[in-house]
Amino acid sequence: YGHRRDVEGYARALEHFDSRLPEIERAMRDTDLFIIAADHGNDPTFPGTDHTREYSPLIVYGKRARPGVDLGIRGSLSDIGQTIADNFGLRLGAGESFLREVSGNG
Repeated sequence: YGHRRDVEGYARALEHFDSRLPEIERAMRDTDLFIIAADHGNDPTFPGTDHTREYSPLIVYGKRARPGVDLGIRGSLSDIGQTIADNFGLRLGAGESFLREVSGNG
């Protein structure tokens, strides 16, 4: 919807996604992390079809995650991959994990 600049469709899609969040939360185990991210920001009201300059969201939720942690501006999307790997006790070749920041362990 964002690339097509369909503001109403974009809003409906977000509302539908939001309506499913309680279901996801109920299914989560103690060690699960729910990470909401995007590959780029996009303003659906801006003319044209190119990406716009907004930052993309990065929201982390889980039973071990501390609320209100500011992760700042990340250096790369690979930070998300490294955080997921770190949650499983693994190390990837790229990215900086933010697991300690969100869990408060470290």
